[in-house]
Formats: sequence, structure tokens, C-alpha cells
Amino acid sequence: MDKTRAGYQEGIVSIITNTALFGLKLWAGIVSGSIAITADAWHTLSDSLSSIFVIAGARLASRKPDKDHPFGHGRWEHIASIFIGILLGIIAWGFITDALEQFHKRESATFGTLAIVVTLVSIVAKELLARYAFHLGKKADNNAIKADGWHHRSDALSSIIILVGIFFTHYFWWIDSLMGAIVAIMIFYAAYSIIRDSINKLLGEKPSNALIVRIEEIMGTLYQQDLLAHHFHIHNYVNHKELTFHIKLERNMSLEKAHSIATEIEETLFEELGVRATIHVEPIDVSHKFD
Repeated sequence: MDKTRAGYQEGIVSIITNTALFGLKLWAGIVSGSIAITADAWHTLSDSLSSIFVIAGARLASRKPDKDHPFGHGRWEHIASIFIGILLGIIAWGFITDALEQFHKRESATFGTLAIVVTLVSIVAKELLARYAFHLGKKADNNAIKADGWHHRSDALSSIIILVGIFFTHYFWWIDSLMGAIVAIMIFYAAYSIIRDSINKLLGEKPSNALIVRIEEIMGTLYQQDLLAHHFHIHNYVNHKELTFHIKLERNMSLEKAHSIATEIEETLFEELGVRATIHVEPIDVSHKFD
């Protein structure tokens, strides 16, 4: 599936669903006087805001390469994910401070049937949204959509914690404050995971062992001799990947022949893996500091 289309599709579905859930949760939170449910309502609304980032990221990432950006704009997808993570962190901090203030004032909530029903509806709806986002994100290989899926799931998990806490509110006056703090910690962790993964991809990652093995297998089908491939580097631009590595060939081989071998490998890797490779050729009995 096209990344841009998938981003638009997931974002629009998320915005509509989350705005409706926000209204329901906010109503239940006000009626019950629960900081946990009210905080969860704003967490849900933040999902709509993060979906706006997904749509904007998909739009920016779909732009064609230009003079200033010859590798395209695909990394906007990672930047959008970082914005989502920062947004989650800000919201989580607000929940923590509200929960501590409520605990300090020894305030408790009064949960009724409305709170239970709304929380159950939220759990089901948010888990379905998370599964939908994970499905689209995997199908389109879009990290921003996957990040939004974790945002949905963190909301579903926070609602489960609130539902459990509702049944203990008559025994512990501080249960609502505790639930609010737990929800905030869960959101903090989701924010950390999203930002960490996106930054790792922006900084650059080493090729996986599985990818290197696959590359060696492909070269083995083309040439019987071991080309001693090494010094692998991969650059992930989301919409495409650039791979560089070195191979060793016989010292007396003609430049034309060496070029032919490197070009055939590059073309085959693109056909098999969708990776654009650039190969540096070295004499088999020569080494340098990059080996």
C-alpha cells in the first residue's frame, strides 16, 4: 500500500473516532469527578493531534526528490514520529502533576455505571484502532502509523487500568490518583520508545545480520568465488534505502570487467531487495584502514 494513502487513511479514521471518544470520556470524567478518566479523555484527544502529525508527515514524506534533497523527503516520517512522542511526554507530565495534586488534597472520585460503560467502550474502540494502525503501518511500512498505533494501544491499556481501579474505589480513597499516575508512566514509556526508535533511524543503523547474509547469498548465485564483501553501510531514507559495501576482485582483472561485476550485483540487489547499492572494488591482496 502507498505510504501517503495509508497515512491519510489511518489519520482520518483516528481523528473521527478519537474526537467522539474524547467527548464521552470527558463527560464521564466530569460527572464522576475522576481525574484519571478526565486525563484519559485528554490522552484520547491527543491521539487526534498525533494523527494530524501522521497526515502531515505522510504528505511531506511523499514529496519528490529535489535539488536540495536528492534522497527525497521520506525521513519526515521519522520526524513526525518524534513530534508524536514529544506530545505524549507533555501530556504525561500534566497527568503526573494532576495526580499528585489530587493525592495531596486527599480527593477521591465517585464512579457510577456511566464511567464503567464509557471505559469499556473506550477499551474496545482503542484496541481496534491500534490493530488497524498496526495493520496499515506494516502493510505500508510506515513508522509514523505504527507509532500512532502504540498511542492508541497505550490509551486502551490506560482505560483497562482505570476500569480495574473503579472496582476498588470504595476501599481506597487514593485509587484515582494512583491510576492517574500509572497512566502517565505508561504514556511516558510509549513516548520514550517512539522517540528512541525514530532517532535511531535518523542517526543511521547498521545493516542487520539477516540482510548481510541475504546479500551474500545473492552474490553467491551470481559468482562462484567468494567476493569477500565487507564494510557494509546502509542509509534508510524511508522511501528507499542506499547501501554501500566493498568487494575484492583479482588484481589483474580489467577495469571494464570489475565494473561489469559490480554493476550486475547492484542491479540484482535492487531487483531482489529494492535496495540501491554502491559497490567499492578492491584488489584481493590489498587492504586499507577501512577494511
